[in-house]
Amino acid sequence: MILYPAIDLKDGACVRLVRGEMSLATVFNTDPAEQARAFKAQGFQWLHLVDLNGAFAGKPVNGEAVERILAAVDMPVQLGGGIRDLKTIEMWLQKGVARVILGTVALRHPELVKEACKQFPGKVAVGIDAREGYVAVAGWAETSTEKALDLALKFEDSGVAAIIYTDINRDGAMGGVNVEATADLAFHLTTPVIASGGVSSIEDLAALKKEERSGIEGVICGRALYDGRIDPEAALALLSTPVAEDAD
Repeated sequence: MILYPAIDLKDGACVRLVRGEMSLATVFNTDPAEQARAFKAQGFQWLHLVDLNGAFAGKPVNGEAVERILAAVDMPVQLGGGIRDLKTIEMWLQKGVARVILGTVALRHPELVKEACKQFPGKVAVGIDAREGYVAVAGWAETSTEKALDLALKFEDSGVAAIIYTDINRDGAMGGVNVEATADLAFHLTTPVIASGGVSSIEDLAALKKEERSGIEGVICGRALYDGRIDPEAALALLSTPVAEDAD
């Protein structure tokens, strides 16, 4: 199971929000590239980036910060926030992003996601952010009437690399990850699922690891890494342990 450290970008700085509220941003590093190098040094294999301003604006805003990160570290990066057309997808992939994350556009224009998967195989993930089980978009400012599972099922045969599932009410709140909802979603899909939102302890990671066979391929962690609640070395060791075979 892959552990993705999160770098959320707001006004060029590395921040963490509480339940997606831009007014509740804590700045953890004013140099995102330095933060990326730190994560690389700690042994992480991937980076998870979000252009928070871009998610609200509907277009890239923190592009300069993203490019500095891409130049600073030689490791795969997945990026979301404000990516809503094929031109922007192609632009980021050409700049070196390994995988783009489509969120708002997945709800509003699912055919565009399917076309992107055809043009850029293996390079497109879908971000499904849910509030009480219903999909929220536009930087979580709007909640739709569509359920998370229903949206995920639309992309089952499209070649989506992963579904990134976030429980908004848990995100940044240190209240624990919603293991049950994440595992339930993964169980109903053939597309791999990456868990996000609320990871606050090594115990949360252990609980997700137990559900790896349901289809949970990775987990995104932010605030708990920044404030020291989760030790990177211990977390990476836990998640890299092979799943034991069931006894006959």
